Amino acid sequence: MTQQDMLFLVMLVIALTGLTVLTLQLLKRPKRDHKGEWYEGPWDDDDRPRGPHNG
Repeated sequence: MTQQDMLFLVMLVIALTGLTVLTLQLLKRPKRDHKGEWYEGPWDDDDRPRGPHNG
């Protein structure tokens, strides 16, 4: 087995791994945990005023 054959096999394995990871990411179903989008944090849930309360 020559050096070119080894390089071809390594590149083939890398390409197949990348294709497999890409396929799994595209076919993965999104979580349905009803927690909102990734940018909606707990600061969106509570609209109470902050700081000392006078009254």
